[in-house]
Amino acid sequence: MRQDIKALGSLLLLSREIVIVTHANPDGDAMGSTLALMRYLRNQGKRAYVITPTPYASFLKWLPGDKDVIVYSYQQELAKKKIEICDLVCCLDFNALHRINELGELIEKRDVKKAVIDHHLFPGKFQDVLVSNTKASSTCELIYEVIEQLTGSDAIDEEIANCIYTGILTDTGGFQFSCTTPRVHQIVADLLQKGVKPDIVQNRVFNSFNENRLKLLGHCLSNRMTVYPEYHAAMIYLTKEDWEKFNVKGGDTEGIVNYPLKMQDVYFSCFIIERPDLIKMSFRSKGDFDVNSFAGTNFEGGGHANAAGGKSQDNLEKTIERFEKALPAYKEKLNTVNLG
Repeated sequence: MRQDIKALGSLLLLSREIVIVTHANPDGDAMGSTLALMRYLRNQGKRAYVITPTPYASFLKWLPGDKDVIVYSYQQELAKKKIEICDLVCCLDFNALHRINELGELIEKRDVKKAVIDHHLFPGKFQDVLVSNTKASSTCELIYEVIEQLTGSDAIDEEIANCIYTGILTDTGGFQFSCTTPRVHQIVADLLQKGVKPDIVQNRVFNSFNENRLKLLGHCLSNRMTVYPEYHAAMIYLTKEDWEKFNVKGGDTEGIVNYPLKMQDVYFSCFIIERPDLIKMSFRSKGDFDVNSFAGTNFEGGGHANAAGGKSQDNLEKTIERFEKALPAYKEKLNTVNLG
């Protein structure tokens, strides 16, 4: 990866106008990594801008640089202008242009250098430079490595540190997932020395529910969850009517898929969301059950071994039926999960 970071450094050195993009419905790692890179590049004298395809959760709005984010669905003309004049596009926390909706089409057509910094499996081939480590906890971890190698970690100020810490915190599930390596703790220790206050970040990220969001969670667990004991699995779904009733906004469903895994004998969790155009799905697992494989085989998806996404063109009822029909093929694996 050192040679890839060196190649990225050469691109950055030759660029003045840099657009940084991330995937639709950005999470903590997506926003943390893009805002950290934007701040770093601006400190290096570059003109850097973050563009997101869609809005993101309110609990991430405190991140340094938030007010400068261009949300494509709200500011299309401004986003298009930035893409037209930039001399480098940095794609963070995704590895296929379809993940950024219409933005992907604009960037694909633009004859400009493209760099990808990402930790997901099976990266695409649209980029000129790829900085990838599928064993990394997060894209924020990779941003730290990029900055450290290019200019040294002294270039990470308190604002950058808060952004990177937030991405690592959220993508490791609060440092509980297996991707929480010794290197992650070394990086976090350095971030704390640079001024990050863990209690403050934790409070802003995890204790910022509004009343509707808390009621939505209760509704999901009480009325929309099915447990399949024979498969050590559980499924939660949300209807379009639920969205209206609880006034669901971007980010309000973040983390709901993890709740079934709090049960002792549940190793596989599925969250199905009915949207106007298609069904979105999230998968999480404990131990060595590979949800990346499950998502790819059954629901046109993928991601990581313990965290993946998928989609369905069927209606909600049919999608739930397909999920339930897929479970028997995984019964043996789910009954022999190695929790480590």
